[in-house]
Amino acid sequence: MPDTLILVVHGPEVFDAGDIAVLIDRLAPSRIIVAGVMARTAAEESGIPCEQAGLPPSMVIRNLPLETVLVNHGKTPESGRIFGEIVASRLAPRGLIQLEASSRILYLWNREPDALARDIAEKTGYVIESVRAPESRSAAERTIRGCLPGEAVYVNGIVIGQATATEVMLREEGGAIIPVSGMRPKEHGLEKLEGQPVTNLSMVWCKSGAIRTTHPAVREPRTGPGRVLFIDHCGHRIYDEITPGTCGIVSVGDDTTAVCGHIASHFGIPVLGIIDGDADGIVPASYAKGSIIARAVRERDDDIGREIEGMIPGGNVIWEEVVERIIRYLGNRVEIIRPGR
Repeated sequence: MPDTLILVVHGPEVFDAGDIAVLIDRLAPSRIIVAGVMARTAAEESGIPCEQAGLPPSMVIRNLPLETVLVNHGKTPESGRIFGEIVASRLAPRGLIQLEASSRILYLWNREPDALARDIAEKTGYVIESVRAPESRSAAERTIRGCLPGEAVYVNGIVIGQATATEVMLREEGGAIIPVSGMRPKEHGLEKLEGQPVTNLSMVWCKSGAIRTTHPAVREPRTGPGRVLFIDHCGHRIYDEITPGTCGIVSVGDDTTAVCGHIASHFGIPVLGIIDGDADGIVPASYAKGSIIARAVRERDDDIGREIEGMIPGGNVIWEEVVERIIRYLGNRVEIIRPGR
């Protein structure tokens, strides 16, 4: 095993299922790099020292030595293989080694078995499978494979519908994403994507299903003054905003609030969530002490969010005072369904 072996870990399940601890013990990697928002949360909760990339796996691996291994645990063996093929196609013609924990297969994408692959297979017990992935090219259509009917479908972190088949077909027209088949559209989500014009569907982040199935660890709440974040329908970007000085988060949108609450509870940061009741159940709900969820009675959460954004102070404040002011302002326009505690 080379001294430079690097593991690039995708998804929280690798940590939640205990795969990474076993692989570290058997492979002794020199570096462990985490890609993905929920993977970062799971990694931090595990206590395993990791580097946080904040980039898609293909972008991370492209700049690393050939002794780099992608580690993934798909929701099913088939979805794990599909994910590896997508990453490999973006790296082609460069080859890729993928350890797929859901099936215990060591995929060799666009590369032949060599001493490194055989050594990894021997130490992990994974079975080698040589596979090919075509080079990714600009495309006006995209098929999301490995879907389970009934689960949420995302584009760039925004839920755009619910799968009705194992494959969802999307098409790009004038920078907009148009559902073609295999999905019951969520117009609210498609509206959110209008501000993110698309020119190459092959490079867009697409996914289906829950982003994490395990409940997070909940820490004791932070105390004292700090800054309040405002997150509007882009909870997957929370790590770009959160700092040690964050004392609370005002979030807009059901799924955004669920993601913010899940991640923030790990830091002990409370959330004031503005929702309208169209959650897709993409992550187990969990909130730090002091969190409050307010459901719009007759309006959309978007409208209330735009209205209260200007009420978020720019400097250090007391969280409870900010929440009290917003709730008092909204009055009977919202129903409090989770009192702070």
